[in-house]
Amino acid sequence: AAPPGDVAGAIENTWNDASSQIKTVVNKVVFPAIDLILAVFFFAKLAMAYFDYRKHGQFEWAAPAILFACLIFSLTAPLYIWQILGM
Repeated sequence: AAPPGDVAGAIENTWNDASSQIKTVVNKVVFPAIDLILAVFFFAKLAMAYFDYRKHGQFEWAAPAILFACLIFSLTAPLYIWQILGM
């Protein structure tokens, strides 16, 4: 425990105790929720791009490619994000 009057030490100890719990919640709840949302948007945009291709004969790759890149980034983020943040 921090000595009496050591506010910085108390905050640091609290952060050290809570950081593993924060990491667990983010890895098990936040990232999967983001992944699910991005996957739904990706497949919906891919379907809309396909229907536009059928209608106009030109496939627009930009939006599905951006969503796919974001999905890959979000899926792999738990592997490296904690080293970047120093946790």
